[in-house]
Amino acid sequence: MNNLLSMASIAKAFNGVPALSDASLDIAPGEVHALIGQNGAGKSTLIKILTGVYTRDGGTIRFDGRDSTISSPREAQEAGIATIYQELNLVPLRSVTENVIMGYEPKTMGVFVDWKEAHRRTREILTRFGIDIDVRAPLGSYSTAIQQLVAIARAVSLDARLVIMDEPTSSLDTSEVQTLFGVVRSLRAAGVSVLYVSHFLDELYEICDRVTTMRDGRTVDVRAMQGSTKLDLIGGMLGRDTKDIAAAGMTEFGGGAAKQGEVLLSAEGVATGPRLTRFDMTLHRGEIVGLGGLLGSGRTEAARALFGVDPLTGGRITMGDRDGAPATAAEAIGAGIGYLTEDRKAEGIVPGMSVRENMTLALLPRLTRRGQIDRARERELVQHYIDALGIKTADMEQPIRELSGGNQQKVLLARWLAVEPELLILDEPTRGVDVGAKREIQAIIRDFVAKGFGVVLISSEFEELVEGADRIVVLNEGKSVTELTNPGITEDILVGALAHGPKEGVAA
Repeated sequence: MNNLLSMASIAKAFNGVPALSDASLDIAPGEVHALIGQNGAGKSTLIKILTGVYTRDGGTIRFDGRDSTISSPREAQEAGIATIYQELNLVPLRSVTENVIMGYEPKTMGVFVDWKEAHRRTREILTRFGIDIDVRAPLGSYSTAIQQLVAIARAVSLDARLVIMDEPTSSLDTSEVQTLFGVVRSLRAAGVSVLYVSHFLDELYEICDRVTTMRDGRTVDVRAMQGSTKLDLIGGMLGRDTKDIAAAGMTEFGGGAAKQGEVLLSAEGVATGPRLTRFDMTLHRGEIVGLGGLLGSGRTEAARALFGVDPLTGGRITMGDRDGAPATAAEAIGAGIGYLTEDRKAEGIVPGMSVRENMTLALLPRLTRRGQIDRARERELVQHYIDALGIKTADMEQPIRELSGGNQQKVLLARWLAVEPELLILDEPTRGVDVGAKREIQAIIRDFVAKGFGVVLISSEFEELVEGADRIVVLNEGKSVTELTNPGITEDILVGALAHGPKEGVAA
């Protein structure tokens, strides 16, 4: 096979600590190639070496038949390598055209931007992907999916031979994902190669030809997607035998129904507005209740209602002796409720703060006496949860933005565990984290419930809901439409319930 890209025996160390050792990656022309591995496996470092952000310590790189000496992202673009990061490097207040042609504007008289030609080029590129939008409008006025596609359009406008996509679907809904996949297929048909990095393994089967697995800074497996099972991929990432994983289950929850205790919380006919019009749920101690539904079904709105973020316009919420929904998040915390939000970056972490500061945000009122924070007690608690949850950090003063996604999520879990809640509301607790961290977080949730507390679990991964929840309340268009009970729930039953509401899919 004549490869477009060949990286062999790549090595890289930071302050003497190896990040890559004997890593390799081969991509054929017109191939969609997946790159997988846990956080810290070396994927990002390998990509940054390829695109000139880092200089390799050893190994060889050949691109398009020539030895590569790329030393900057600009050189990578000029060589035909375009990278679309999970955090889009776009300017929302500028027009679509400006984002596509930025740095490569067509000029008249060699000085002035030829905007007529720039708009024409942008429309032509977007039309190739079936996108018909006003290219003069600010990019920020369009959905995340459109912004992703504009980033791809920019890559194509630079005549990219290889497009690198880093978690491109993490913020997209189901229909937007299919639009993106259509673009990926069109790139492949045009002979453009795609390196596709994702934690969502199901996506790889839909669009990828081959997959490279990394672990501990090394390439440990390269295989065709066809014929590979999810167990094969997970086993490679974790370095575990597939038989052991199969015996333990795909998650750390273990499935089955919990032994129910007394009622911890009940919601009857809860409404907060047009996106949540009738929500009913009962949660017992020692139980996980899942909220199932497609994007826009009202799952997150239900969670916000339980936590007092959105005021009720109808119905009632009862928790223990308390009759009535919390009026504020502070009241909810006082009532024994914790809420891990869906958007870790926008609503969870404070990037400029340390691990310690992020972990104790919700606990500060309890740590404060006469206006002074008990620093000794604070540090004791933080260290306890760093040890208990296995949070990988240099020390508690390290900025949280420097941690991997899985470790950031553990810090947020610790924030709520530290306030000793009776009920945890978890909205997508394992989204965007690697397989190893996902299983660790699931184990934390399982142990929390085993102590007699309750969890409301929202997850877009059907596998996680089916194995993790004792019951699943299915929402559709802002209403609770049916309830499924374990044991007996399968992914097919859950899909049927999501598609057909109360008419099908009820598990006894």
